[in-house]
Amino acid sequence: MSDITAKAVEKLQEKLAGGFDGTVKFDISDAGTILLDATGVHEGDGDADCTLTADAETFEAILNGELNPTSAFMGGRLSVDGDMGMAMRLAGALG
Repeated sequence: MSDITAKAVEKLQEKLAGGFDGTVKFDISDAGTILLDATGVHEGDGDADCTLTADAETFEAILNGELNPTSAFMGGRLSVDGDMGMAMRLAGALG
């Protein structure tokens, strides 16, 4: 596990301690992938209802509350593939 993905997993576990209904993959460019599913948050790859792709700097800013996920998407720094409704729910949970 890269240092970047390890920090992201830890931060996501804190923010989503109450759980999340669905499967989301975070594709962090040049660092790896993180999967959020019924078993929790862990590094890995697999099928997901929604995939969020961005560079490490963007994900770090979102997880630290410095960048709104919707703003990142609208600004072209975050791409979403799959269930847009799930991405919006996740953005609210990360809020």
